[in-house]
Amino acid sequence: MGPAGAGSGLAGGVRVGRYLVRPAGPEDVGGARSVMLDTIYGDLRSAYVPRWHRDVIDIEGGYLTPDRHTLLVAELEGLVVATGAVRSQGPAHPPNPRWVAERFPSGTTAQLCRVYVRPEHRRAGLARAIVRELRAFVARAGGYRSIYLHTDPAVPGAEAFWRSVGRVVCDERELPGGGQGILHVELPMGSATADADGSPGGGEPSDRGGE
Repeated sequence: MGPAGAGSGLAGGVRVGRYLVRPAGPEDVGGARSVMLDTIYGDLRSAYVPRWHRDVIDIEGGYLTPDRHTLLVAELEGLVVATGAVRSQGPAHPPNPRWVAERFPSGTTAQLCRVYVRPEHRRAGLARAIVRELRAFVARAGGYRSIYLHTDPAVPGAEAFWRSVGRVVCDERELPGGGQGILHVELPMGSATADADGSPGGGEPSDRGGE
């Protein structure tokens, strides 16, 4: 299964309709990177920025090797069509508001990252299932006190989805000058329970300062 499968609790994965959501291994790096880069270039209309995207290039070092990190993939007929990850890194100040960085310090914050679903596989509940399994991973990993993510509300469906599974603690659009225009969201700790289906599959789409 690879390093990310160790201690994940998913074992062989969970079925979501025709899809299998499971921990990623080294053999999944290429497929996962393709999903991530296509989302960054397509949905986010962003160029590659090393400061924001180094985890996409070094997936093994970012998610498969470190303790208390993980990467999940959703596959269909052997192809990776969705991703979602956890890392023990909180938002930095700057560019994020100081109080947000202080509320979610690295080490004790589980940041959800790269929750991306290819457009043709959205509305199948994959993002919601991946988030549920990531929350369960955080509960098992230990040492985390909060679950955090940031998202770009300009991506269709992203704001509604994340508001449905978490609580917005800072909407930068309401700050003087509008900040970066992103939402900072906290998800509940503890074992995840089944959520209603209907995810748009937007995911952690803001690469403008979540590092």
